[in-house]
Amino acid sequence: MSYAVDELAWPNVGRILADDPRLIMTIGALEQHGPHLPIGTNIFIAEQVTRTVSERCGILRAPAFSYGVTVSGGPFRAPGLRRKTLHRAVNELIGGWEDLFVQHFHLVTAHRYEPHLEALLMTASGPAHKSVYDLYQIDVSDVIESDPEFEHAGELETSLMLYLAPDRVKMDRAADFRPQGFALRKYTRRRVPKPPVESRGVLGSPRLATREKGAAVFDRYVEVLSTAVDSGIPDELAG
Repeated sequence: MSYAVDELAWPNVGRILADDPRLIMTIGALEQHGPHLPIGTNIFIAEQVTRTVSERCGILRAPAFSYGVTVSGGPFRAPGLRRKTLHRAVNELIGGWEDLFVQHFHLVTAHRYEPHLEALLMTASGPAHKSVYDLYQIDVSDVIESDPEFEHAGELETSLMLYLAPDRVKMDRAADFRPQGFALRKYTRRRVPKPPVESRGVLGSPRLATREKGAAVFDRYVEVLSTAVDSGIPDELAG
C-alpha cells in the first residue's frame, strides 16, 4: 500500500487521514556536495528515510519540498530560498493540510544550516502538533570514523549515498579536505561568506566512506525517527 500523497486518489488520502491524521514531509535543499556527490544529496537522503518511515509507521507522506535555505558563495551555488521565504512557504503548506484535518506534522530535513533549521522550527501549526527532525542530529559517532559534526560531503553523506544510490557517487573524484582549529569551526558553522575555494565544496574525509557504514547510518536514522513518530509526542531533534 502506498502512503505517498502524489500516488493516491483523493478518497484514499481522506480515508488514511480519517484513520491516522498524521503527515510526514521532507524539506530539502539544493547545495553543492563536492565534485563527487549530486547537489540534491540532502533531499535524496531525507526523502529515502522519510519514505521508509512512512511505510513502516503507516503515515501519509507529502511530496518533498526540495528548496531550502543555503549558504552563499562556494564553488557552485544552486538556487535557494531566504529564511523568511521558506518559513512562509512551509506555513502555507501546513495551513492547507490543517484544513484537511491533519493533526500532527512531522517535518524531516538533512540540512544542518542554521537559518534553514530556524525557519522550520519557527513555523506555526495552529491547533495541530508539529515536530521537526534534523537527521544529522542523530548520533552515529559509533559508525563513522570522523566527527559527523564537522563534515559536509564527507564520510557520512558519501557513505549514505554509496548505500542508497551508488550510481550517483563518483568516488574517483572524491578528495578529503580538513581545515584545522578556528577555520574548521567557522566553516562548519557557516560563519564565513563562502567556503575555501580549495575545498571544492567538501569538508571531511569522503575517502573513508563505505556502503556498509551508509547502511548502518540509514538503519539508525529510520529506527530513531520511527520511534519518535510513533511516540505521538511533539519533538524537535534540530538544535
